[in-house]
Formats: sequence, C-alpha cells, structure tokens
Amino acid sequence: MKRILLFIALLQLNLANAQTQIIHRDAAIDKMVSEVSAESLEKYVRELADFRTRHTLSADNPNEGILASQNYVLDHFKSFEADSKGRLTSYIDTFIIPADGRRIPTDSKLGNVMATLKGTDPNDNRIFLISAHIDSRALGVMDNEIDAPGANDDGSGVAAVIELAKIMSKKSFSATIIFVIVSGEEQGLKGAAYLAEKAKKENWNLVAMLNNDMIGNSHSSQTNINDNTRVRIFSEGVPAAENEQMAAIRRYTNGENDSKSRQLARYMKEVGERYVDQLEVKLVYRNDRFLRGGDHTPFAREGFTAIRVCEMNENYYHQHENVRVENGIQYGDLPDFVDFEYMRKITGINLASLASLASAPSEPQSVGIDVRRLSNTSTLRWESPANGKAKGYYVLMRETDSSMWERKFYTEETTLTIPYSKDNYFFAVQSVGEKGHESMAIFPQPITR
Repeated sequence: MKRILLFIALLQLNLANAQTQIIHRDAAIDKMVSEVSAESLEKYVRELADFRTRHTLSADNPNEGILASQNYVLDHFKSFEADSKGRLTSYIDTFIIPADGRRIPTDSKLGNVMATLKGTDPNDNRIFLISAHIDSRALGVMDNEIDAPGANDDGSGVAAVIELAKIMSKKSFSATIIFVIVSGEEQGLKGAAYLAEKAKKENWNLVAMLNNDMIGNSHSSQTNINDNTRVRIFSEGVPAAENEQMAAIRRYTNGENDSKSRQLARYMKEVGERYVDQLEVKLVYRNDRFLRGGDHTPFAREGFTAIRVCEMNENYYHQHENVRVENGIQYGDLPDFVDFEYMRKITGINLASLASLASAPSEPQSVGIDVRRLSNTSTLRWESPANGKAKGYYVLMRETDSSMWERKFYTEETTLTIPYSKDNYFFAVQSVGEKGHESMAIFPQPITR
C-alpha cells in the first residue's frame, strides 16, 4: 500500500513538473512595460476627443479639427526629445493627396506626425515602425463638421503610440524605431499609402510595421461580451506583393501559413504574453476584419511585413456613429466607453515586441532545408545575420496543424540536423543575441543542390 501511495505521489509530482512553465523576462524590457500607465493613456484619449472632430478634411482651427490635433501630438513628441539625448527627432511630414472622386473631393494637403528614434549602431539600418491614425469620423464619412470624438477609433491607438514614444525614447536600441500618427485612414488609407510608397521609393530597410487601430473597447454590441483579456493580431498569409517566383516556392513548400507577416504575429504573441499578464494574443489568419482594411494594408502591398493589432470585440454603437441617445442607447465614439486598463495591456505587448526586435540581431540569412535526399531527419542551414552579432540560433519546429512554434532547438552553429521528418513538421530559424533577444523567425527555402 505504501509503495502504491509513493508511486501516486511521484506521478503527481512529475505531472506538476511537466506543466511548469519558466518565463524569462529581460529586466530592462520588463521595467519599460511596467511604466505604461492607464492614467496617461486616459489623459491622451480624453484630450484627443476634446478636439471635437479630427476628420481628415476638417477646417483649420486653433482649437479643434485635425490640424490642431496633429500639433497636439507633435508637441508631445517634441517634449520627449530632451530625454532621448538627441536621438529622437519629430516633425509633420506634409504631402498633397489628389482628388479621387470618392472621399477626397479636391486636392488636399495632409500630414503624418513622425517621431524617429535613431538606433545606436551606425551599421544597423533596420527600421521598425509603429502607427495609428489620428483622423476620426461619424456616420457620414464625408461629414467634416459633425462631432466625431474618435476616442477609440483611433484615439486609443494614437494614445498608445504617444505613450510608447515617451517611454522608449529614454532608452537605447540598436535599430531605429519610428512612431507615426497618420491621417486620411477613413478617407481611404491615404496617409499610410503615402508613407508606404515613400519607404519603398527611398529603400528603407523596414523590417516590421505594427498598426494599432482600435485597442480600447472591451464590451461588444449585440452579443454583450465583456472581455479585456484577449486581443487580435491580423496578418496576411499569401503576401499581397507576391510575385510568380514567390508563389511557386510557397506552393512547393506549403508555406501559405508562414509569410513574414505571420511570423511577426507569432513573435508578438510569444513575446507579448511573456511580458504582459492577463492578456492572450489571438492570431487571426486574415489581413484584416472581413472585407475591411487598415493602415498596414498599403505596407503589405508594397512588400513590407505588416500586421494589425485590434481589440477582440468591437462595439458598433460606438464606431462610425453620430453622438446621440436613441431608444435608451448612447451612440458615438466617446471616452467613457474606453477600457483604459485594457489599453494598458495592449500597449505593453507592442512595447515588449518593439523593444525585443530592435535589441535583437537581424534574422539569419539564406535559411534553407536540405531536400537533396529522402530522410527521416531534417537538416537546416543558414548564414549569420547582416546586422548585429548572434550568440546562437533557435531552430523552431511545429506540427503542421499548429498555429504556434512548439519546440526550440538551440545551437551556436549555422547548421543543425534534428531527428524529425520534414514531412510531418514545419521549421524556421531565428537569431539570438548576447542578451537573449530573438529575431523574427525565417521559414526555410529548399536546398536542392
């Protein structure tokens, strides 16, 4: 009897140990995440809503409208420059959008508010960009005079970007981070399209673009779901800018679920959940909500890696609606309906992801998987990263029906053979820096000769 009880006790202990998860947090990133303040976020959102409307085509007014709100953001960015020791520079990038016969009736002057935190490594030209849109709207997309407070859409995203610029501008990162507040989203993604085209034309080494659009609502309309513990990240599968060669390799390797945007989404889930408690990142396998789009879409079209961060449940009483009370229901995108604690957590996963990416070496180069002969083992090969120094590498593995990487094999070599068949698993490789920061994962190409 004693032996049976001892066996049961040991079995329970082993099961408990098997379920133990060790979470390693970089102390510097953890501290930055802890500095994100729900009170600061609320202050920004309420002040943005006080501009009455931020419609892209609203009239020039010192106290309301889009130009006044852009200057408000710029003033905040400027106030952070002193603590950055000269690394943060900010301005409004103005441009002319021609009339389109739809939502831009005449040639219009628009602007994106930019704050660039220069990387500390002169040999590292990588750029990571985080964005939100400042323009707001009510029910009529062309009504530039009606009240459109835009507290959640997208005052929440703007507030998050301001808070991130404030916290991160005090720190140093190898790569450059750009905080941008675009305009013209509701009129057809105009500001984002201009910036994506500029990045392409100027050959930016833009590694990742994180678009935050509506991250403050936790209570859904109709279904009455109240949940501030989950957030969605949308990522494209088949790249919008895919050419015929890319398509052929994707079909050959069955890589439709391993685009760079999808790898970025996986990265944000792993790193975000590592640093932010009580928030689950849900990966949504589409570029955006059904038949809809956001400011990450023009970047994807230009071939950049881009995702959208968005609240889990939307409330259509407070989105694209006129401010009013009807049948006892308050309509309109008002600050009173924003969950600022929810915003704090979502801002935290953005910070953790950006800080980790900008501190890590770049991805390994020329990642390949050897397919020159049939084998029940899998051999991967790669070259060292172009930027930064890799202490080692992780070879990642997951079953074909799994959304997330399930195992990591560490090596300090540039090749690894593991006893798992490529027929049954997907693989990828990521660089690991001296302090443990990981790059994004790279899906291997077939090595045929």
